[in-house]
Amino acid sequence: MSRPRIALIHGVGLDGSMWGPLREFLEPEYDVQVLELLGHGNRGHIAPEGVSLEELATDVAEHLEPGTHVVGFSLGALVAQHLARFRPDLVASLVSVASVCERTSQEHAAVMIRLAAAASDFPATVEASIMRWYPKGSSVPGELIQATREVLLRNDPQSFLACYRVFATADAEIAPELPRITVPSHAVTGELDQGSTPEMSARLAAAIPGCTYSVISGARHMMPVEQPHQLANTLTAFVKEHSHVH
Repeated sequence: MSRPRIALIHGVGLDGSMWGPLREFLEPEYDVQVLELLGHGNRGHIAPEGVSLEELATDVAEHLEPGTHVVGFSLGALVAQHLARFRPDLVASLVSVASVCERTSQEHAAVMIRLAAAASDFPATVEASIMRWYPKGSSVPGELIQATREVLLRNDPQSFLACYRVFATADAEIAPELPRITVPSHAVTGELDQGSTPEMSARLAAAIPGCTYSVISGARHMMPVEQPHQLANTLTAFVKEHSHVH
């Protein structure tokens, strides 16, 4: 009997290591594949200036086998949505974790300010992200917080900016395509996520036919690190429902 295959796609500036805590709850029941985006992790250091969502998704598609349950986090969720829309042959189901969706003009303005800040002072942007994701009193162990910080600081700043620009703008680009997604879909976000709000997951669920959504209470953006057990429960319930393993 073959195990259902789950592919995990990280967010901007992060790498496959962010899935470590979650994988403990998925393996060995699932065949877990960790995919890294262009310019991240072990993929070499540069994503070209002007890189597009389509290019990031086409790159990921080369590493996917048909019938994979695709789980994307943040920027990875936009990539996963693109794959579900244009390469449904590869995608058994789609789970968007902490995804942005159809940002309002205010939400768009806020992310563009963060993009500009990253361009002018990259290390300060890293610290701001850490503070947003793991505020004082966070239950996440200090060594995991430090590991996230080190991964972010290892980015080539220009490569990071190229991918951050996709994260900041591609929700508008993919929005008209969401109603054409036909694979089973679920959106999940953290109750306290300020950038990828529960409302955005509700928008995503409304846009993708038959998409369901859930909110993990007390969780911030880095749910896979902060509340891996709850996220794993949500994921596995959805994947089990949509796995046709004989």
